[in-house]
Amino acid sequence: MKLHIELDGKAREVELAGVDAPGRFRCAVDGRGLLADAVEIAPGLFSILMGGEAFEVRIEEADGELRVHVDGREYAAAVRDPRRWRRGDQAWTESLGRQQVVAPMPGKIVRVLVKMGDPIEAGHGIAVVEAMKMQNEVKSPKTGSVERLLVAEGQTVNAGEVLATII
Repeated sequence: MKLHIELDGKAREVELAGVDAPGRFRCAVDGRGLLADAVEIAPGLFSILMGGEAFEVRIEEADGELRVHVDGREYAAAVRDPRRWRRGDQAWTESLGRQQVVAPMPGKIVRVLVKMGDPIEAGHGIAVVEAMKMQNEVKSPKTGSVERLLVAEGQTVNAGEVLATII
């Protein structure tokens, strides 16, 4: 999964390539491959080991802005998803046509929130994927109905695997 991140006004491309073991990530920042061990030690507080160096990283959201604190320094941060644009706070832009909803990361389906044929609104949850003890709700990109549901609770999924199709 590729993310476009802006950190103190400087654009970075981050690609999450996979998980080697719980808490161990393969990733690339601006094309440079990295291995990182990351553990959330408290909500919004992470311990990260990367390149032989240890970092304590605190991430907080205040007044709609994301702030990252590392080694006594504070950075303004924003994640730019090229697949989506925002109109006001928390607004979803609906995708057109049939849409496949995919797993954002490898993990386990801990809850399925819809059934085949259910009507669904843009931005509402379809399933919850758990990875490294964190739960992520996968949301519908459009208003419509669930045409196909390809997962069940307890099933493991890979990043990019299709979970459902919305029409």
